[in-house]
Amino acid sequence: MSDRDTGLSALEAIYSRRAVRSYKGPPLDRETVLALLDAAVQAPTAVHEEPWAFTVVQDRGMLRNLSDSAKSAFGEQMRNLPPGQRLRLQHRLDTPDFNIFYDAGTLVVIWAKPMGPFVAADCWLAAQNLMLAACAKGLGTCVIGFAVGALNTPEWKAHLGVPAEWTAIAPIIVGAPAGSTPPVPRKKPEIVSWR
Repeated sequence: MSDRDTGLSALEAIYSRRAVRSYKGPPLDRETVLALLDAAVQAPTAVHEEPWAFTVVQDRGMLRNLSDSAKSAFGEQMRNLPPGQRLRLQHRLDTPDFNIFYDAGTLVVIWAKPMGPFVAADCWLAAQNLMLAACAKGLGTCVIGFAVGALNTPEWKAHLGVPAEWTAIAPIIVGAPAGSTPPVPRKKPEIVSWR
């Protein structure tokens, strides 16, 4: 699956990309991960800063430990959420075997090296490039916001060999989808003004 190219146009990839939450098979091979990272760094970047760096995690034990840490860290932040959303998330987080990475074999974390006014935007543009490139290769992706809190702790930064001043922006799981993910309807663009 990793070397499969679907031949999708850019627009087809945009309209076919889904947040995949069910994966099968082994972690991605090195060549596929490098191709996705190369696509990521083709993103636009303010003042040509290229402020991103990447961590690839494929060790299943480490992914499980990070999932457990992230569930614990996110649990502390949930008190600020609306009650309905808090209840839905709490049910998921309280399930012991729930893995926030949905058993995907590859996690790519996009880090912001310095923090400045456009750095987070640059990193998200790189994330979108990576996800569209994965879609074009027949792979699934999903941004795992649950992981950000844990990744930005001194303990996980040290564990992953990441400098303390870097900030985790976009943790993205990538892999072979276990099935198909139906499209989710989107609202029409809200145009506030057109002058």
